Amino acid sequence: MLNISNNTLTNKNGIEHLKSFKLLEKRIHKRNLIKTLYILGGIFLVILFLPWTQNIRSVASVTALKPGQRPQAIHSIIAGRIEKWFVQEGQFVKKGDTILFISETKEEYLNPDLVENTEQQLKSKEFAVKSYMEKVKANDNQIDAMITVRKLKFEQAQNKLIQANLKVQSDSVELAATQLNFKVAKEQLKRMEQLHAEGLKSLTDLEARRLKLQETQSKLIAQENKYITSKNEVINAKIELQSIYSDYMDKISKAESEKYATLSNMYDAEAVVSKLQNQFVSYNIRSGMYYILAPQDGYITQAIQSGLGQTIKEGAEIVTIMPSDYELAVEMYVYPMDMPLLERKQKVRIMFDGWPAIVFSGWPGVSTGTYGGEIVAIDNFISKNGKYRVLVAPDKTTTAWPNEIKLGAGAKTFTLLKEVPIWYELWRQINGFPADYYKTGNTNNQPKSEDGKTK
Repeated sequence: MLNISNNTLTNKNGIEHLKSFKLLEKRIHKRNLIKTLYILGGIFLVILFLPWTQNIRSVASVTALKPGQRPQAIHSIIAGRIEKWFVQEGQFVKKGDTILFISETKEEYLNPDLVENTEQQLKSKEFAVKSYMEKVKANDNQIDAMITVRKLKFEQAQNKLIQANLKVQSDSVELAATQLNFKVAKEQLKRMEQLHAEGLKSLTDLEARRLKLQETQSKLIAQENKYITSKNEVINAKIELQSIYSDYMDKISKAESEKYATLSNMYDAEAVVSKLQNQFVSYNIRSGMYYILAPQDGYITQAIQSGLGQTIKEGAEIVTIMPSDYELAVEMYVYPMDMPLLERKQKVRIMFDGWPAIVFSGWPGVSTGTYGGEIVAIDNFISKNGKYRVLVAPDKTTTAWPNEIKLGAGAKTFTLLKEVPIWYELWRQINGFPADYYKTGNTNNQPKSEDGKTK
């Protein structure tokens, strides 16, 4: 330094009285500082070997355990116009209570007598179906009667044919006898002429024999005519048999054709009846859809459609309802890396928003203000946020959840996993390794032998 001033810094009388100099003289000794660092280092090493419970943290929200207990929107099945509201937001309604009334807007349903007219048309077509059925029965009876008459007529014609055949046989026998008589008479005339020529018989006897031959010949001709007539009667009987069969076949075929035409008309009428029945039921059900009813007991939370005279479309949301009876659950989302570590009935610690809690994630036993949960469902498909959804129900073996918790409230969850030393957990976190997997019930996390004892 430059020694410009006459004042010197080495003058002890100039600095001993300073307060800062006195404090500097009283500073901690270097050996005490090293000793303190060793003690702190030892404590840190001890802490590194303390147990730490691995866990999966996630942000969650409060929901209902069952799908039917969650808030839902009430939709309008049909399009219409709002005519009257029967509830207001925040009002409690019971199942079946009327929420609002809507009127029809489609042209094909504007007729107020549509249901009655459709019912009348349905009754008319049902009566037509019954008429067709009766006509079919009448056709069946007519066909049966014609079949019976045909059978009797056929038997009658067969008997007539038999009689004709028998008459042909009789006439043939008579013809043979007549032919024999004619031959005998012819022979007798020949002998009589010979005897007359010899003078043994008179002319009168000869003429008598000739007359008898003429009579026998006449009988022969008549018998031949009768025989031919008998054979014609047989042919006529056969023709009559065929005619009876053909006539009644035509009549039966015509009756069956009328029957099938009637059946066709009846089936068409039945199709129209079915269509009208569907229309009648649809119109009847649609008329009941003008009143929007509450599907379950709950509170009206929000009127999505408001005002009178407003038109709504089919399937449009009208109001939302919050069920009055529900079981709470927590819906949390975990990363795919943590997904294999979770299983049903696994324990979870939950911290609800608005409920003060002191949380030591690695030491759940000393945490306060948290509540117990148990995993009841794990989605097998990833959600839109890139995580898997896990549903947690209250753990009945621990403190009950607060009654003041409402659906939609926020929460934080800590899914408890394996217990490891703190140094291992720090090393895992630094390297980005996943937590260790374990099975519920094997607290030592050691493999078990076949007899169930830990090796």
